[in-house]
Amino acid sequence: MRPFPFGTLGLLMLATLASTPAAAQFRVVPDDAWCDDQVRSDRPTHCEVRELTLVRPGGPLSVDASPNGGIRVVAEARTDVRVRARVVARADSDEAARALADRVEVRVDSDRIESDGPRRQSRREGSWWVGYELSVPADLDLRLRSTNGGLSVTGVQAALDLRTTNGGIELEGLGGDVRGRTTNGGLRIRLDGERWVGAGLDLETTNGGVTFEIPSTYAARLETGTVNGSWDIDYPIVVRGRLGRRLTTELGDGGSLVRAVTTNGRVRIERR
Repeated sequence: MRPFPFGTLGLLMLATLASTPAAAQFRVVPDDAWCDDQVRSDRPTHCEVRELTLVRPGGPLSVDASPNGGIRVVAEARTDVRVRARVVARADSDEAARALADRVEVRVDSDRIESDGPRRQSRREGSWWVGYELSVPADLDLRLRSTNGGLSVTGVQAALDLRTTNGGIELEGLGGDVRGRTTNGGLRIRLDGERWVGAGLDLETTNGGVTFEIPSTYAARLETGTVNGSWDIDYPIVVRGRLGRRLTTELGDGGSLVRAVTTNGRVRIERR
């Protein structure tokens, strides 16, 4: 049998390395503050923070913290993506909790981040979850998912798709095309600058309040409302007629639509 030419073999080796998941490249870093910021329990707990720098993907970056983790994203002046994953495990002993955490894998492909680990069959086997902190370029499109965890994004000016079931959504200083939904959690939107730059904002929750913090000179088309909740407005806006379940008004000279509504929760609009 003819041997592979060295060049062909080298290319095959490079292709194999390129397709290998990036989980092995994580390094454990000390972060006692983040590990201390977790739900208290009388069960033995092991927490560790793993860190990785990722080449910016060519398209949107998807991050899935399901079922029980939250995600926090902050835009920075950078061209790559720093990923920090907090792995928490609980079991009947310190040794078992550490062993369980060792079996939790954080998977990173070129455009997707998610975790996997042992399926829980009983309380004795323990439980685990993974939360994420990301530092990203401001113009990176994102798709964030969780089931039992909150989503927080600061400073991103891009296309965002945000979905969780039991957790709040908190946004600050954003622009672009932002869409999001939660079922059981509040919405908090802190607007920056003079106007929304981009297609707009569209958020919904079923059970949770809505809070806007808006600069006094901001320009946008604001839409908000509640079906079963009260209003608390500490901001100069024009309301024509009686304030009912929905409010649509022009701030300044108008602009992109900034919308956040709830079914069961209070709406608060305050001056930032």
